[in-house]
Amino acid sequence: MDTTSRLIMLLEVVEQGSFSKAAELRNIDRSVISKQVSKLEEDLGVRLLNRTTRSFSLTAAGAEMVKKAAELRLLLQDTVQLAENYHQEPRGLLRITASSYIGKFYLMPVINDFQKRFPQVTIDLRHDDRVVDMVSEGFDLAFRIGEPRDSSLIARKIARNRMLILATKQFLEIYGEPKTMADLEELPAAAYSSSHIRFESISYIDEKGEPQEQPINPVFKSNDGEALVEKVLSHNAFMTAPAFFFAKPMEESDLVPILTNVNLPDYSAMYAVYPHRDLPVRTRLFLDAARHYIGDKTPIWERNIPNIEGLYQQK
Repeated sequence: MDTTSRLIMLLEVVEQGSFSKAAELRNIDRSVISKQVSKLEEDLGVRLLNRTTRSFSLTAAGAEMVKKAAELRLLLQDTVQLAENYHQEPRGLLRITASSYIGKFYLMPVINDFQKRFPQVTIDLRHDDRVVDMVSEGFDLAFRIGEPRDSSLIARKIARNRMLILATKQFLEIYGEPKTMADLEELPAAAYSSSHIRFESISYIDEKGEPQEQPINPVFKSNDGEALVEKVLSHNAFMTAPAFFFAKPMEESDLVPILTNVNLPDYSAMYAVYPHRDLPVRTRLFLDAARHYIGDKTPIWERNIPNIEGLYQQK
């Protein structure tokens, strides 16, 4: 391994916060990372890290080397991308991250068609509900609901994402159909919940045009959209769901929209996120294919929801 590779390995250790996480990122043993960083220190003739049994800290020299390593990694990425753009046909590895639901229902059809057209492109799709560090973990594209908080990333809106309140007819027979938003607080709800998002209320616009929050009573929480739908289909909970949950026609389920006269603002849109504006050919072509499949003006999921234009004052 050369000095350049070891410098980038040091950068990954710092970005990940530990040798173990950097090793996991590369799918190698922790001891390999440790030995290579030690060899880097030996080659450079300077200590880069102050290590203890459980942690490390950068020396002054180490901090400078990490800055240079970040510049070096960017230069290498730009060099590879420049070479790739001279290929007549896209090739190489395309690494994509998305939630399991988005990946399974909206990206896999695109991937299958894309690799038929461009067989020299290898695709690595990682399902992950957490927000990954795209640069340090080496991803080319991320598909997310909501704009990224990291202002250094480029975000491109793919499609809008409306909100629905759903139950089954049997649920309404058992619990009674709610007439107002306030009625929902007394009903059992299924709600999305993850390490960074929790739904414990429903946002809506009242008759005066003012934003309001209606508390709900989540008796079931999950970070999996399919699990939430299955809970509602058991007839003992309602749910608030973004429209992208409907990768299949709503008519195939027992779900029905309720309180459809309420004004519900759109949920966060779907975005494609990438680290640099100047995309390699394979990345740009895949992004275009995903946008075409999902749809710009009318997202594919809205075609699965009958009369969505007349629901929740979305006109």
